[in-house]
Amino acid sequence: MSRTVRTPVEADHARVLTVLDGWWGGLEGADGTRQRAALLPRLYFQHFTDTSRIVEDDGALVAFLIGFLSPARPDEAYVHFVGVDPARQGQGLGRELYEWFFALARGRGRTVVRAITSAGNAGSHAFHTRMGFVAQPGPRQFEGRPVQPDYDGPGLDRVTFVRHLEV
Repeated sequence: MSRTVRTPVEADHARVLTVLDGWWGGLEGADGTRQRAALLPRLYFQHFTDTSRIVEDDGALVAFLIGFLSPARPDEAYVHFVGVDPARQGQGLGRELYEWFFALARGRGRTVVRAITSAGNAGSHAFHTRMGFVAQPGPRQFEGRPVQPDYDGPGLDRVTFVRHLEV
C-alpha cells in the first residue's frame, strides 16, 4: 500500500464532502449532514492549505485535517475539522495528523491549540481527551460532557477544547 500525505488542493473539497456522512455514520441525521457540509466550505481548500493535510492510500482518501493559525489570536492555532475513514481508525492516523499540526503550530510560535466537537460525538470527545485536550467548562452537560449552548448558532451546541503546547 502506498501512503501519500499532502497539502490539500481545491479539488479535494468535493472528495471530502463525499465521505462525511459515511465517516460520521449519519450522526445527528439530516441536520448533521447539513452542519458538516456547512462547516467545510471551499474556502478552506483555497486559503488554509499550508496548515492542512490530506492522507491517501493508493489514491483513496483515508484521512484529512483542516486547521489554521489564528490571525486574531497570535498565540493560537485551531483544528477546524478532522476525519479518518472508520475502517482506518485505531491505526494512529488521527494522532499522526494532530501531532503534525502541533509541531507546525509550535514551529510558528503558537502555544495553544483549540478545537470543538458536537455535543453528541462521544468518540471525538474521547479522542481529543486522549490527545491531551481539556474540555472547557460549560453551563450545561450532555452525557457528562460540558457543553457550550448555541456555540455555532441556535441549537448548535458544542464541546470546546484547549491544549497548551510545550515549547
